[in-house]
Amino acid sequence: MLSLFVSKALAVVLLCGSAVSKRVELDWNIEYMLANPNGLNERRVIGVNGKWPLPEVHVNLGDKLVIHAHNKLDEATSLHTHGFFQNGTNFYDGAAGITECGIAPNSSYTYEMNVEQTGTYWIHSHYRAQFVDGLRTVLVSHPAREAYQYDEDVTLMLEAWYHRESEEISEQLLSTSERIRTAPFLPHMLINSAGGADLNRTKIKMTAGKTYRLRLVN
Repeated sequence: MLSLFVSKALAVVLLCGSAVSKRVELDWNIEYMLANPNGLNERRVIGVNGKWPLPEVHVNLGDKLVIHAHNKLDEATSLHTHGFFQNGTNFYDGAAGITECGIAPNSSYTYEMNVEQTGTYWIHSHYRAQFVDGLRTVLVSHPAREAYQYDEDVTLMLEAWYHRESEEISEQLLSTSERIRTAPFLPHMLINSAGGADLNRTKIKMTAGKTYRLRLVN
């Protein structure tokens, strides 16, 4: 009798889990575009589907995150889900030259990851320093039941921004000339991909009496 009860309870749990879990499927054309996030210098960045910054990605515990990545760049690329353990899916970790070859230009690759963790993470290119050029976004994995009670969920992405492309910066840092290698270059500050002399471009509206959860991604 007890075993029958346990079997029925387990069946209910499995049915509930399958009803809640879903397949979150994204189709990303990774391509160059122009942006001027701090109002001081327009330059080439790496966006997705003609947009930069990239939209946030939200999933729930138990989901399967699927990203169809189509490389429209003139060099290889990859996607790394920073903070995900990738247990059993190491080949989707996105570390070019280590767990994958990288996605060649005009080629595609599909990442399929089981969402087994909750919290705040980020997805970024793991090929050379392309994340410096903007191929990055926030990934939030929500639990079935939140540990904290709040009215609104707010993400703050704190970003270093350079007016030069990552390849040029890399060449400087890898130079055999000490004079060139140690020449100073200072990053600009962005908050949620906006900034400049006036960082008030990023505004968070808060109402007295409400509780806010802040997710900080550096």
